[in-house]
Amino acid sequence: MNKNMENPIKRRVSRKIWVGKVPVGGDAPIAIQTMTNTETTDVAATVAQIKRAQDAGADIVRVSVPTMDAAEAFGAIRSQVDVPLVADIHFDYRIALRVAELGVDCLRINPGNIGREDRVRAVVDAAKDKGIPIRIGVNAGSLEKDLQKKYGEPTPDALVESAMRHIDILDRLNFPDFKLSLKASDIFMTVAAYRKIANQIEQPLHLGITEAGGLRGGTVKSSIGLGLLLWDGIGDTIRVSLAADPVEEVKVGWDMLKSLKLRSRGINFIACPSCSRQNFDVIKTMNELEQRVDDIRTDMSVSVIGCVVNGPGEAKETDLGLTGGQPNLVYLDGKPAGKLSNETLVDDLERMIRERAAQLDEERKNLIAAVSVTES
Repeated sequence: MNKNMENPIKRRVSRKIWVGKVPVGGDAPIAIQTMTNTETTDVAATVAQIKRAQDAGADIVRVSVPTMDAAEAFGAIRSQVDVPLVADIHFDYRIALRVAELGVDCLRINPGNIGREDRVRAVVDAAKDKGIPIRIGVNAGSLEKDLQKKYGEPTPDALVESAMRHIDILDRLNFPDFKLSLKASDIFMTVAAYRKIANQIEQPLHLGITEAGGLRGGTVKSSIGLGLLLWDGIGDTIRVSLAADPVEEVKVGWDMLKSLKLRSRGINFIACPSCSRQNFDVIKTMNELEQRVDDIRTDMSVSVIGCVVNGPGEAKETDLGLTGGQPNLVYLDGKPAGKLSNETLVDDLERMIRERAAQLDEERKNLIAAVSVTES
């Protein structure tokens, strides 16, 4: 997208809630979530995984809490990390009450699964008292038996009807601070369900294609399903569910939002797939370069094009651009800025990217300071 082109995505208006320090819904950026896959009772391993996910850019992390022992471990985990944590709980309301005491930022629990009215009320009262939102999570693989019988199989309407049952319970208890997910492994079912519910409630929607698959297949499936919804303006938080390291979920999530210009973080690389016209090894260069500059958080664009056919044009739209040639030409802000040899290409590119990132950080810092002075 051209730097001056307006983003055509108009986000759905939703109620803003807070998951710890992270705003969700309203005018807040779309938050990226992942989930730990360690044993929660292994506190050290879970803390380490959460910190790696946070370093990769996770805004919120969900932790499974299936037992009271896990609840106690959750308390120890909570004290060692500063990213907002969602406790994933099924059925046992006592676990919800305990993690609420231990500092949970959001409860992932379906009110209709808790049981008696007094137990539901106890959980909701605890959430109200401590300012903890609830996430309702409807999944095609665990629909209520009567809905399975009514519809014969999971359908978008079945997912929505299940969701509305849980929502009605919270409505009766005057608890509006919740977010909702309607997940299936089928893209069409998931997209249709979210589109149906989007105009029926004001609460934030958490997006995901559940059990999407491994790193490659799951990324493709999630990108299509979530991409369709995000293009519609639907979605306030996302999780890319992969049978992979949670860090990979976070990275894919960021790449999705960056591709749709919904959030920015780090370098947006534009690189050609390479062909016989290339004047340097594009694939090798990109593989090495991405690893070297993975730590950079500055919002910037870098084009790496192997020849002069598309190279200059792409370079004009990026903060830093490389065009293969005899010699290779490097551009800064669309203007020629030097020549690079193949022998030291990656070293020189890394150095120039870091220098340009530092310049952009300083420019943006000065701009913010100038605006603050003007407004005061």
